Amino acid sequence: MSDRHISQHFETLAIHAGNTADPLTGAVVPPIYQVSTYKQDGVGGLRGGYEYSRSANPTRTALEENLAALEGGRRGLAFASGLAAEDCLLRTLLSPGDHVVIPNDAYGGTFRLFAKVVSRWGVEWSVADTSDPDSVRAALTPKTKAVWVETPSNPLLGITDIAAVAQIAREAGAKLVVDNTFATPYLQQPLALGADVVVHSLTKYMGGHSDVVGGALIVGDQELGEELAYHQNAMGAVAGPFDSWLVLRGTKTLSVRMDRHSENAGKVAEMLTRHARVTRVLYPGLPEHPGHEVAAKQMKAFGGMVSFQVEGGEEAAVEVCNRAKVFTLGESLGGVESLIEHPGRMTHASAAGSALEVPADLVRLSVGIENVDDLLQDLQQALG
Repeated sequence: MSDRHISQHFETLAIHAGNTADPLTGAVVPPIYQVSTYKQDGVGGLRGGYEYSRSANPTRTALEENLAALEGGRRGLAFASGLAAEDCLLRTLLSPGDHVVIPNDAYGGTFRLFAKVVSRWGVEWSVADTSDPDSVRAALTPKTKAVWVETPSNPLLGITDIAAVAQIAREAGAKLVVDNTFATPYLQQPLALGADVVVHSLTKYMGGHSDVVGGALIVGDQELGEELAYHQNAMGAVAGPFDSWLVLRGTKTLSVRMDRHSENAGKVAEMLTRHARVTRVLYPGLPEHPGHEVAAKQMKAFGGMVSFQVEGGEEAAVEVCNRAKVFTLGESLGGVESLIEHPGRMTHASAAGSALEVPADLVRLSVGIENVDDLLQDLQQALG
């Protein structure tokens, strides 16, 4: 039975897409096929299309089908990390001499990939404020092959109008790539808004429990999907079967978790706006956020990430991070537990001195699903 015949409702797809009962035992959870190779039915006779687990593995296949269904795409591909997915995408889309537009507020690892790795093999890049369509248009060149967007962005929670930028990229003959890690497909569907490729760090909300590292690409075009699958196999940075199984488990509860993440984050953001030591709160759910109207148009809710700036500069921001108790000081995001970090010294240290350098007084929160009163109390004591 086709996954698309089960339901078009997200919550049902999350539980059933790719999750067919095991034909041997009837187990409702797909097995972990912890195997490297497969017995063939004669030379060239692949049983079920499987020959070697770099090329394909049944547990990874289940996850990839699930991801494609949740993003409304034709093909999903799972990788060993989010950056492995990005690397495969860039080497599939680009050749030496090509150009990419990247956002002025991007994940530090993505920036490092462009600045320190991709540029070494002759790919050029320039920075644009992707929340401003005119800035994107001005950054395009005749060699531009891709426009890269994060919305909401990391760590400044900027919002990009996906449909507007998709139109600009399309007119320029470029692909629009949207990193949907912060929003997840439950809150936002970039392919439906005109994007060509969706990128995920599965480590974050999709896994949701801080126990797995993974990445994904989802596309709406079958031909592009085949090209990416070729490079995925040729380059080999695939998601392992146990990691695939963990993410597949995580996506089943994505909707209920994101509802709580968003609810808690909204209350945290509101409290921070009233705190005397907080100089600025960055959360697209706040009416005063410059991207609020666009976010409300293209997102179901506003997600679980909140950033804020504090009076007293960098040392004060670091002290807030160190004083938190319920919020765990750590990198990453999207788990059920709340995390706090100082982007300038942690996740975005690689952007120091560049156009993507983040404010020194910035604190980033990944608001978890704990009791929100405990989270509010913890932040109040951390701020002093």
